[in-house]
Amino acid sequence: MSITQFIRQADGYRFGTGVALLFLAAFYSPVMLMVLSPVYGSVPSHIFHGYGVAIFAAAGWFLKDQIQRRLGRLAAYMLPVLAFWTPTLQYFVMQQSSKLGNPAGPVITELFGYYPLITLTVAIAGKQIQSSLHLESSGEVAAEHVPLLGCYVIYTTSEHIARYILARAIGVTIVFSRAGMQFIIAVLYSFIVPPTKLLLLAIPSLLFSITSDVHLGGIGGVNSAISAEGFSLLARKESTTGYLSVLENQNDGYRVMRCDHSLLGGQWIKKTPGYFPQVEDPIYSVFVMLEAVRLVEPDHGVHREDASSKALVIGLGIGTTPAALMAHGIETTIVEIDPVVYKFATEYFNLPSNHISAIEDATKFVKKAQKNPSSQYDYIVHDVFTGGAEPAELFTWEFLTDLRDLLKDDGVIAINYAGDLTLYPTALIVRTIKAVFSSCRIFREHTDGQNEETPNFTNLVLFCKKTAGTPLKFRNPQVSRKLPASPPSHEIDASIFEHIPRNGRQVLVQKQVGRLHKFQDRGAIEHWEIMRNVIPDAVWENW
Repeated sequence: MSITQFIRQADGYRFGTGVALLFLAAFYSPVMLMVLSPVYGSVPSHIFHGYGVAIFAAAGWFLKDQIQRRLGRLAAYMLPVLAFWTPTLQYFVMQQSSKLGNPAGPVITELFGYYPLITLTVAIAGKQIQSSLHLESSGEVAAEHVPLLGCYVIYTTSEHIARYILARAIGVTIVFSRAGMQFIIAVLYSFIVPPTKLLLLAIPSLLFSITSDVHLGGIGGVNSAISAEGFSLLARKESTTGYLSVLENQNDGYRVMRCDHSLLGGQWIKKTPGYFPQVEDPIYSVFVMLEAVRLVEPDHGVHREDASSKALVIGLGIGTTPAALMAHGIETTIVEIDPVVYKFATEYFNLPSNHISAIEDATKFVKKAQKNPSSQYDYIVHDVFTGGAEPAELFTWEFLTDLRDLLKDDGVIAINYAGDLTLYPTALIVRTIKAVFSSCRIFREHTDGQNEETPNFTNLVLFCKKTAGTPLKFRNPQVSRKLPASPPSHEIDASIFEHIPRNGRQVLVQKQVGRLHKFQDRGAIEHWEIMRNVIPDAVWENW
């Protein structure tokens, strides 16, 4: 082999190593957000994550020469050690999440391992790529900025690839779980960087992960950690919408389904002797309120017969509302994007089987349904809230208009929206709903009351008719049931949502959905605080 060939081979090795390290750093970014979301919520975890990655990556690039001079090869050898220690350090930090608060908690958690790993990875990868290109003869500007631009392109492209892979592989095996992926990334670091005796420093962290990290072990480890709080874990699964689990409280006698740092619903399992309800009792009154959609009087004044009625439910949760509709004999179609939510609702919350299910994105289902003349519904229930941030595309003028087209002429829709009454997104979405449906009434889950501790964050349910021939009114239930639905109370005057702030919009349209995301942070943090009062800290922290 000639000297020229050897140099080229060495340059190729350095370049390949640098690219591989940048790919691992980029892959870790969405994995890190997934690790944070069960403890802090998906939206709060995102708030400063991108800024933190940019700052610490920039520090790595501009300090790469100093790091090389001071640490030499030791810097590269420390990469796999730091990667193995990151999940262990963060495990202990996240046990203090209630003291750290939100959104400070995610930032502090990432400072322990992840951000230093980003800095060191970019410093080493940048130096490897820069030295392999030999651009010194092209001038100092080219020698510095061409590799910088190249590293940026490699990182951002790799991050997109990582998100694509995770969206399709998450939950397939324990390896493709959020905790498992941290471990795999550390192993890959140790393959890319030549192993040395320094790797022995990772053994204590590795042993802790294998023996004591409840996120990697079986359900028994989690139950040992949360049993003192009166909870037990029945099932858990990584899925497309987040980390899903079923928890049971033995002391108070209820069961809930969790998605990241949110509860999708729950029901009471401790019953009075001799009490046999047709529908399981929910722990949240909003689900009973949603069932009142069938009590809205049609314009022609003739009560709809349940046996000849059809309902469409967008968003399943634990299935309380569709189960109630089915109990009345209504033909019910359920649209749920997450197959694990559907599986858990069926296995742990007694979702009846006599329904039509569509496990797909609601926007796609509605578009297909519009082409089918038989897809016309007496009732539509829109209930898609998750974790303090609404999926905004399901509250746009376009999507709601498509839903309206699926209603029969005297059809009724009930839309559940959880948010802060004082914030812009709530008013924007209420105005959008009222712009699509001309006759609406708005109710909140709890009364404003005199309790100063009652937060502005609440569940709103908007009942709307497709036509506005008569004012929207509720009839009293005509069927005696163990769990009767009754007309909702605690009505809200819609005029409080009419104020449009400067640069605000009258309605939410699809092309402006991105504008809403920046307003969601405060609502998500409020929701986090509420959830911490509902379920003990230890349950959230131990997943």
